[in-house]
Amino acid sequence: MDFHITRFQDRDAEETAAVIERTLRVSNAPDYPEEIIREMVELYAPANLAVQAGGEHLYVLRCGDAVAGCGGIAPYMNRETESILVTIFVLPEYQGTGAGRRIMETLENDEYFLRADRVVIHSSITARDFYRKLGYQFSDGVGTPDGEGCIHMEKRR
Repeated sequence: MDFHITRFQDRDAEETAAVIERTLRVSNAPDYPEEIIREMVELYAPANLAVQAGGEHLYVLRCGDAVAGCGGIAPYMNRETESILVTIFVLPEYQGTGAGRRIMETLENDEYFLRADRVVIHSSITARDFYRKLGYQFSDGVGTPDGEGCIHMEKRR
């Protein structure tokens, strides 16, 4: 597949939000109730994405000219030695094609990742096996979802 990655710009907000919504409604819906899916769609509304991108390095994965996925990384708890992976989504039709791995490679080469001793991710139930394949471990040792359905994972460097 002809994937390429660019840094998110405000003009990407509408299309990226649509990608996130579709991914949530198709890929994540079997693991989460509709109420949580709705909350997540609101969280990643276009205006919110633009604000969020101001505090993190958000990337957009394209296949040709169309947005196929996204992913971000930010300092965690304002610490220079810890970072957090956020907003990682890949359209259902691109899952399993290397798109997610391409996003993760970009994030793992970002300055926020490279300076960190520990990188955390609050994984969805849906994505936990993907992150495990990339070397992320359960922070609690067993991968128990929290009250919001997130699985706390990390990679120490």
